[in-house]
Amino acid sequence: MRVKNLRRDSIEKQEATFSEDVRNTSNGSSVLTSPQSQPDDTSTNTPSDSGNASDSGDLTDTLRKARRSRIRRRSLVTVVLVFLVAGIYLVNLMWGEVVYSPADVSAVIRGEDVQGASYSVGVLRLPRATMGLLAGIAFGAAGVTFQTMLRNQLASPDIIGISSGASAAGVIGIVIFGMGQTQVSIVALIASLTVALLIYLLSYRGGFAGTRLILIGIGFAALLQSVVTYALSQASSWDLPTATRWLTGSLNGATWERTGPLAATALALLPIMLLFGRNLNVLRLGDETARGLGVRVNLTRVVMIVCAVILIAVATSACGPIAFVAFVSGPIAARIVGPGGSLTIPAALVGALVVLVSDLVSQYFLGVRYPVGVLTGALGAPFLIYLLARSNRGGNI
Repeated sequence: MRVKNLRRDSIEKQEATFSEDVRNTSNGSSVLTSPQSQPDDTSTNTPSDSGNASDSGDLTDTLRKARRSRIRRRSLVTVVLVFLVAGIYLVNLMWGEVVYSPADVSAVIRGEDVQGASYSVGVLRLPRATMGLLAGIAFGAAGVTFQTMLRNQLASPDIIGISSGASAAGVIGIVIFGMGQTQVSIVALIASLTVALLIYLLSYRGGFAGTRLILIGIGFAALLQSVVTYALSQASSWDLPTATRWLTGSLNGATWERTGPLAATALALLPIMLLFGRNLNVLRLGDETARGLGVRVNLTRVVMIVCAVILIAVATSACGPIAFVAFVSGPIAARIVGPGGSLTIPAALVGALVVLVSDLVSQYFLGVRYPVGVLTGALGAPFLIYLLARSNRGGNI
């Protein structure tokens, strides 16, 4: 905390000094003054010096007020997101072929026996809603980690090949080896970690380069997609629906056995990501600047990549690669929260909200029940096109 305060005070002083120097330069005075031109009596203050000191103090006060305003906005948005996620989670438990009251749902959660609701809510809806909540949190937090660290909104696990590794392994396990759900989950987890390690090693040549990692990841995604296509072409008629549904991303068949590992992973890794996530925004300034501000660049990058990849891998192994949740959560959170501070918690909440709302709509409001990944893909694809078009107009991707 002491180092953090010293760093913040130093930045404020540098900003104030820089603004004062800019004003002096614009008034025709030189920022650098030779020793001969300085007055002998350093204790004498001219009216101009007093005015500059006053302006510097006003600028510092303005910066502090702006910082407090950003903190208030971030806190308010986070609280609103928490209530929205809790509300949608409750609606998912209540809504279905039979609508139950909040009292019935609460009684089931407390372990009481409620006729009809004990099975519908306790066995079917509660594991499904909990898996959707945890998967959205995992995808959202991991996605914004990659986007912030690589300084590119397109650097999502959906696009740079990490999710594709789990998809290819899962389909091969289902179609070719006839694996069950538990085995498929384990294989998908190992494949995601392996692909992420290969991408990182191939992109690390004389130092870390985000653009190189993104391009290599896109190449891996294309390669693995061809593997998925081949595996599906060899699938039997009874394996094809299972593989397709898993590829799309679905919460069907959610159980506590599949939800438990995801919950344990999220509880273990999210605090670590929050601890190291404070330095992610500093890494956006460049490695040298981050080191100058006291950030352990390599340690922060490795820890955040490992945590994000494990979250993505475990979530994908539990419910399949739910399309575009990791991709859209970060930009949406950044837009509503505003600049400054870590986006890990807001993006995780946005991801949970996207998954829960999409699952509710795809199950009960479209006439036909679809896997949740169908709706998230339909929402995320236009957003990807928008980002590409905007980047192209700006002259970079």
